[in-house]
Amino acid sequence: MCRIAGLVTNRLRGDEVKRVVNVMCHTLQHGGPDDAGLYCNADTRVVFGHRRLSIIDLSANGHQPMADAELKAWITFNGELYNYRELKTELQQLGAAFHTGTDTEVIIQAYLHWGTSSFDKLRGMFAFALYDTITEAVYLVRDTTGIKPLYYYAEDGQLSFASEIRAFKAAGIATAEDTRWPVWLLAFGHIPEPYTTLKNVLSVPKGYFLCWNKNGAYTITSYNRATAGNYITDIQTAQAGISQHLKTAISRQLIADAPIGVFLSGGIDSSLLALLANEERKQLKTISILFNEKEYDERKYQNAVLDKLSGENFTHLVKQQDFEEHFPQILRAMDMPTTDGINTWFISKYAHEDGLKTVLSGVGADELFGGYPSFSRIKYMGYLKMLPPALFSASKIFSASRYKKLAYLAHNNSIANYLFLRGLYAPADIALLIDMDTTEVNNILFNTITTPDLGAHNKSQAAWLETNLYMQNQLLHDTDIMSMSHGLEVRVPFLDEDLQQYVSQIDPAIRFDNHQPKKILIDTFKELLPETVWNRPKMGFSFPLQQWMVNNSAISDEELYRGKSAKGLINKFNKGQIHWSRAFALYQIQGHV
Repeated sequence: MCRIAGLVTNRLRGDEVKRVVNVMCHTLQHGGPDDAGLYCNADTRVVFGHRRLSIIDLSANGHQPMADAELKAWITFNGELYNYRELKTELQQLGAAFHTGTDTEVIIQAYLHWGTSSFDKLRGMFAFALYDTITEAVYLVRDTTGIKPLYYYAEDGQLSFASEIRAFKAAGIATAEDTRWPVWLLAFGHIPEPYTTLKNVLSVPKGYFLCWNKNGAYTITSYNRATAGNYITDIQTAQAGISQHLKTAISRQLIADAPIGVFLSGGIDSSLLALLANEERKQLKTISILFNEKEYDERKYQNAVLDKLSGENFTHLVKQQDFEEHFPQILRAMDMPTTDGINTWFISKYAHEDGLKTVLSGVGADELFGGYPSFSRIKYMGYLKMLPPALFSASKIFSASRYKKLAYLAHNNSIANYLFLRGLYAPADIALLIDMDTTEVNNILFNTITTPDLGAHNKSQAAWLETNLYMQNQLLHDTDIMSMSHGLEVRVPFLDEDLQQYVSQIDPAIRFDNHQPKKILIDTFKELLPETVWNRPKMGFSFPLQQWMVNNSAISDEELYRGKSAKGLINKFNKGQIHWSRAFALYQIQGHV
């Protein structure tokens, strides 16, 4: 797990190219504190940089950028390849020679033997740049779930890339702001891919590779093979497959030469990971967060799981004063504005202090098995859509935000469906807060992001929206950026490619239950999970941020905000009438970050 950066250019030469990439890498040092490396080809047209967090093969053999013995290909790689041992064996049978125990070298040899078709063979979380010295092509490749970030900026025949947005800005490569980001943040609570806060700095799409040729032209191509349609209709078969694939995912994601543990919140997903990981690795270390606020404290559920584990549990009490003390650091850790990630920042901080280099997290289970309220709410949206669109357009006359959000239903658009279910502000409110015409707000929201036609308003559509918008743009981005700010790797077994493909083939009628969220997952492991964990109200990994942010004067002081609308919203926040995420988004929009 690392941070990467690089430049492919015909405009800069020699020491200047190296200087720019070194600045980018220095900016990313927090995510790769163990080692640094730089590769520059003969004419300094291609320069790769690397910051290393050592997880597999901790020796100097893992130094990057790395090449094969004949220097046919160079790579700078961020992530972990979980099936590298199987691929290595297969490649050795084809005549490949290996000189290290790293997964990085496996990617190089896979490319040399199979070309770009090798990318679909990789199982893990990864973002890498690969330079083919024979064809002089440069590839930027991102994993199929988009767990690891990879941004690029292509202009005037020059390509730059990095793991974080801040690297482009620090190196002076791209500094112009994309002025649309406040609209996205107020609507989504995050900046949706492929966009960023910087103009023309974009994400490589998940499951795609960008190929930059020696003439300075590029293409972006999918390498992710499509899965078959729904065909698993027997619930016992489905449960057996879920059990097998999740256990396999956990087993291969426990591979590490550095200390590894599990985030244990007390919810179903993290509890299940801890219990299954404990079967694979005895003396498993777990990390848990406690609160003085009783409605957020989950020690009862954590203890029910810990009673079944044999390893050491690290517990940390987080209080209002901890939030106050670390709030400036949390803001600095954000690569882009977001309304999530504070919880991950804290638990990653403690995991790092407890001596861990990598942890398992339960991200992805809710999206796979219907764990969010949106899975039950979406059917009502289908009924509402039968009403005339003009009725929803008129909803801006209401004062309550939950009614104003009906305006989203006037649009026949998957993004609008998502924003009706999860959006922070309605278009009319966004327009008031940033002094923009509502028509322009709608144009930014609905004419910039492409989504497929998702058909009926059912649980399958909810799964797509939660996976490709909420999880992709918020949970995964914030988990990565906040954990790597502490030099910690977070692994997500529920997003294992093989598990994802298998679950996608389960008939929605048995994959999603109409009465109990994640029932098929619970029933699959009911003999392992304590009843007190699965038979409880859903809470998620939540902090008492409503109270903490009201008590934080930087966020709650109305006088710090510009405009009548903004001041009015913060007044409502202080009275407990709006959610903290809406206040926190407004705080960032107003230039405090």
